Amino acid sequence: MFAKVLVAMDMSPSAKQVFSTGLSLAEKYNAHLHLLHVLSAEEETSPVPIPINLDEMYPAAGSELTLELWQEQWQEFETQGLELLRSRSELATAAGVTTDFQQVVGSPGKTICRVAQDCSADMIVLGHRGRWGLKEIFLGSTSNYVFHYASCCVLIVPTPEM
Repeated sequence: MFAKVLVAMDMSPSAKQVFSTGLSLAEKYNAHLHLLHVLSAEEETSPVPIPINLDEMYPAAGSELTLELWQEQWQEFETQGLELLRSRSELATAAGVTTDFQQVVGSPGKTICRVAQDCSADMIVLGHRGRWGLKEIFLGSTSNYVFHYASCCVLIVPTPEM
């Protein structure tokens, strides 16, 4: 029924629950597991985006120093994402599930849908932090976007809002 399961993860504590759900599906259906982390400024653990006019915001620091600091923070963010993917991939492989992973820069909802289509995923598994109403309107909802625009089945794992 499902030959390829894409698990979209972020670096929140609830990502473990999303991964476990995706791994269970892959085990049950003997499916390939594709792990995805989208590098995005929208993720809560990402470095704060650089303001457009650095000299006005940080006159004492200078724009070069501020840019350098942000680049270091972003590189650390990328490294943490890859470490998360590698560790989850090793767990899945140890459980006997064929697994690969990728980390992509982009808008989470659109990127998840594009990657799912590109890798011919039959199912997308991702979390939902419980944003509803005005919070969802202002902060957005990746799971809502994926649910409406994905070209395959979507399983949304409810997770507590952080």
